[in-house]
Amino acid sequence: MAKVVVVGSTNTDLTVRVPRIPARGETALGRDFRITAGGKGANQAVAAARAGATVIFVTALGTDDFGQRALENLNREGIDLSLVRRVPDTPSGVALIVVDDKGENSIAVAAGANAELTPADVEPLAQLVHPGDVVLLQLEIPLETVEAAADVSVQRGAMVVLNPAPACALPDSLLALTSIITPNQLEAEQLTGETDAEPNVFPRAAANLHRRGVKDVLITLGAGGVYVSEDGWRSPVRGHRVEAIDTTAAGDVFNGALAAALVARRSLTDAVEFANAAAALSVTKAGAQSSAPLRSEIESFLRERS
Repeated sequence: MAKVVVVGSTNTDLTVRVPRIPARGETALGRDFRITAGGKGANQAVAAARAGATVIFVTALGTDDFGQRALENLNREGIDLSLVRRVPDTPSGVALIVVDDKGENSIAVAAGANAELTPADVEPLAQLVHPGDVVLLQLEIPLETVEAAADVSVQRGAMVVLNPAPACALPDSLLALTSIITPNQLEAEQLTGETDAEPNVFPRAAANLHRRGVKDVLITLGAGGVYVSEDGWRSPVRGHRVEAIDTTAAGDVFNGALAAALVARRSLTDAVEFANAAAALSVTKAGAQSSAPLRSEIESFLRERS
């Protein structure tokens, strides 16, 4: 059976709720504090598993309490953790998050053991990845490791989905290995230099990424949906308006659910609609991994919204 392989980060999220995101130099008094499981890679692995996929996760953790707790959380989700590496004398990754009353957030990340994930850690994918699998990547681990994972995955005939977050300059060599790229609007601007002040910004940004080797481009727009550019065919896929409590990890839930839908052989448009619904559900709950919905919840939501 086709599977999702996630190569990426694991963090512990330290979250404070505040009336509004503080400005530079400002102290905001928060109402509550939570310690929860996070990290883009781990969030996406959990989201894919809850959306029905068989998931293998490749990550690096410290040998500290945060790392042990993360491992236990991931194990409870039924994720294959055989390629997780524990790094001695290195703290596990941590994210400091503030969330305001509108559900918007600001995040700072200390990479910790995530920075120790190396190309050697993804070499086993040469024996584990097969045609029909989806390999899901993000950018909270070293770029050379991301490219090594993409390279071995393409050689094995798998589909590579790249979530370019946090955004940074990407080599064309990596983009040429990418089947689907999933930036949000800000990340698309940072990757391509195309801004919303220019006309036809989404077609221009997508065309830029196509020229550099990406097959399909999905620009996520939150409640506005997704701009899809697939093999030269371009269209919007509508989003869903819900009462947002916490937008943390909505993009991760989208990507994990997208990967799960793709290995289930849904068309790209159907997979995007499925992932949109998952992301919409996620913002109605607090937390990162804790907000990822089950496949049954996503399908029920889609039936109601149809």
